[in-house]
Amino acid sequence: MKLTPLAERFVLHFGEMGSRWGVNRTVGQIYALLYISAKPLNADEIGDVLEFSRSNVGIGLKELQAWRLVKLVHLPGDRRDYFEPPKDVWEIFRVLVEERRRREIEPTLSLLRDAMLEQPGSEEDRVAQAKMRQMYELIELTTGWLDEVQRLSPETVINLMRMGAKVQKLLDFADRLKFGRKDDGKGDLP
Repeated sequence: MKLTPLAERFVLHFGEMGSRWGVNRTVGQIYALLYISAKPLNADEIGDVLEFSRSNVGIGLKELQAWRLVKLVHLPGDRRDYFEPPKDVWEIFRVLVEERRRREIEPTLSLLRDAMLEQPGSEEDRVAQAKMRQMYELIELTTGWLDEVQRLSPETVINLMRMGAKVQKLLDFADRLKFGRKDDGKGDLP
């Protein structure tokens, strides 16, 4: 199997992006190859296409399995292990959000909760603790919103995303109704 120029650009780009997302280039390229592949691939096939050593492929696949971004599958009549990503892009997104939350957000929230429970020993600590509380509240609000969004169907999320600025207009309209202000037709409030 040889990559087409289009596929090669995609795989190379994912390798570059992987380092920005917290995984190494090899892992990013392996994932990209599996994502665009029409069928599950085994480690030898991955290594041949990407020209990676068997050990690098094995390490990369273990990392992707730890992230729950690839799963092990078996093909009838073949004893080798094959790998494939989730088929649904929304499932991939959901898994990424859950893993990022578990690895990055939860430890930060835990540290912030602990820090807020401490008695400030100085004015500097009081100021720092107040800022930590603001950060904690923002992260909690954001993760709560994300939890709500993840419970929605992909179709609903797509519609919500497509609404874009219309949501802001709806919220502005609701505020005008709530506070009894009238719209002069130009979108400006008196």
